[in-house]
Amino acid sequence: MSDFEFLFALFGLLLGLSLAEVLGGLARAIQARMRPGSAVRIGWLTPLLGGFVLLDLLSFWGAAWSARAVVAVSGHSLMAVLLFASAYYLAAALVFPRDPDAQPELDDHFYRVRRIVIGVMMALLICQLGWYVSVPTLSARLANPAPLALTAVLVLLMVAALLVRGKRAARLVMLALVARYLIVYVIR
Repeated sequence: MSDFEFLFALFGLLLGLSLAEVLGGLARAIQARMRPGSAVRIGWLTPLLGGFVLLDLLSFWGAAWSARAVVAVSGHSLMAVLLFASAYYLAAALVFPRDPDAQPELDDHFYRVRRIVIGVMMALLICQLGWYVSVPTLSARLANPAPLALTAVLVLLMVAALLVRGKRAARLVMLALVARYLIVYVIR
């Protein structure tokens, strides 16, 4: 077993739980909405936040694969994987309310959790970029203008998602965040 395979077992487990957490939250919201007489309104904002978290998780999963040649097992790397993947789980667990019936307007839930969820995602992005800069093999990739531009767009949209107030503007920013990932996946 390679160092990467050893670390990725832990990483994959925690990221997989994060994916399941977002998808499970969406399923709970849909089930609550389908109950006769339900007051639950799913809206757009919370599902878009969930889509953003899922796509960001997928992106990081791919980034981990691309860094596999420089990964080594150590106490530091084990702790880094645990902290990083745990932060993703925290963000994923907050996207949808645990009990949608208790918070029937999911757009309101979005405004309660967006700063924490997007803030965690932004902190993870900063940590990832810091790690890339510290590893010469990976830092060379950052010199490419395309990834720099795409990362700058991501950061600007994340900041906008943290600050935007109106539902329409929030919908547009969240759609742009999701679209940015979908476009990146299509052009790769």
